[in-house]
Amino acid sequence: QVQLVESGGGLVQAGDSLRLSCAASGRATISTYVMGWFRQAPGKEREFVAAISWGGGRINYADSVKDRSTISRDNAKNTVYLHMNSLKPEDTAVYYCAASLQLDVRPRAYAYWGQGTQFTVSS
Repeated sequence: QVQLVESGGGLVQAGDSLRLSCAASGRATISTYVMGWFRQAPGKEREFVAAISWGGGRINYADSVKDRSTISRDNAKNTVYLHMNSLKPEDTAVYYCAASLQLDVRPRAYAYWGQGTQFTVSS
């Protein structure tokens, strides 16, 4: 069982930058998992944002964010990060981190999920 806790959401303005963090709690470790970030806007399906392999050697981004986002991980700190810049109002969503055994863009491939953190980009 991997319990994940996201943080870093809030209200920002268009063009700003933001860093989200996701930490595993308790005895869980993320070091053997692919870690992904997803987001879900009101009335929309959950969509893939980015994912990073357990060692960080493989990374995948959604086209909508790939030129302005960086996913990274610190296995020693049991934490994965998502840094986004040049934020747009359409980035407004609840952002979730998740753990999987494979690098995948499909939510169903991820067995463990955090509770999500909201961030809103104002125009």
